[in-house]
Amino acid sequence: MKTDADDHRAQGAVAERLAESEEIRRAVFSTIESIAPDADAQRLPTDRPLRQAIELDSMDWLNVITGLQDRFAIEIPERDYGKLDTVDMIVDYVAARQAPAACRPTPIFNETALALPCTQHLIRGTTVTVRPMRSDDASLEADFVQHLSAQARYNRFMVTVRELPPAKLTYLTQVDQHRHVALVATVDRSGTEALVGVARYVVDAAGTGCEFAIAIDDAWQGCGLGGILMHDLMRVARSRGLVTMEGLILRANTAMLRFARQLGFKRQGGTEDRDTVSVVRTL
Repeated sequence: MKTDADDHRAQGAVAERLAESEEIRRAVFSTIESIAPDADAQRLPTDRPLRQAIELDSMDWLNVITGLQDRFAIEIPERDYGKLDTVDMIVDYVAARQAPAACRPTPIFNETALALPCTQHLIRGTTVTVRPMRSDDASLEADFVQHLSAQARYNRFMVTVRELPPAKLTYLTQVDQHRHVALVATVDRSGTEALVGVARYVVDAAGTGCEFAIAIDDAWQGCGLGGILMHDLMRVARSRGLVTMEGLILRANTAMLRFARQLGFKRQGGTEDRDTVSVVRTL
């Protein structure tokens, strides 16, 4: 038989769920505003597709997903991205996935906390594999560099180069995946594996920070692949206890400067070369 006490408990449970939902909603708005500071998140129509309500490119959208994962300590697999179209859908998804605070695992930052990624992504209808660079990837790396446009090669290496000399090719592919970490994105091209993106970092002498570099095949720029590689690279660096990540970008490379800004990198002074800009972010 239902009692007044039962009704009171039920009402209390409903009120608790509503309060939790509003807390999640506020945190979602805060995450969106951190990615799109010009947007008034509080006035967003919560039942409309988010990417229609405010201007979010593929990199911004990936940053929103990553921001939600970090803020709510949940993992959002790529197959669930379609469940996050609106703010209301995001709130419901987070509420269903978020564990009570007392049950959330405490992250452990050490060299084995995060294995190097080996994942597949469907981009523009093509399956792209992201995996660690291997020592037998020299021919793939050489073909990749040759396939880049002259401007893309200059943006990456900051010198005019048509192909990599043997010593440089060895350096870029014979990586230990500890102090020098390299991730590649590959696709099947006429039955042969082809490299379409590379992101790497090298740990500094102090062992607390690292310097990154990234190159994306011209045909694959602007589709979110660079963001996937950089987010994976930063997760590896963070899991291994690195505190900062830095990069050196040509001042004329405005697309890369914007990309770095979207990833949370800030410009810093001190570069002697007037043609380059140094960027850094805390991991």
